[in-house]
Amino acid sequence: MPPSDFALVRHSTHLQDIARVERHLPEILGRALARAWIDAEFSDTLRADPKGLLAHYNVYLPTTVSIELETTETQRQRIVVYENRQHGERRRVMYLQLVMLAGK
Repeated sequence: MPPSDFALVRHSTHLQDIARVERHLPEILGRALARAWIDAEFSDTLRADPKGLLAHYNVYLPTTVSIELETTETQRQRIVVYENRQHGERRRVMYLQLVMLAGK
């Protein structure tokens, strides 16, 4: 695991249901994506075990939530959050990716 000198949240955070996941996880994952952009070790761990990485940083998700990292055609990482339902069905809850824009 990457060093813990970086905090995703101020206090241990238990997102106990899908409504809390939808409300709070985008900000947390946004921080994780930003850190992954500049920290290769963090990025590797995020890619290998997103829920484990979040737990390492005191963010706990329901067992019904899964997270996958995808690489877009522009080679940017995208985090996709799913709610796993009965009978193997799953619903995409959200996805996040950083987009860099430059202006003049």
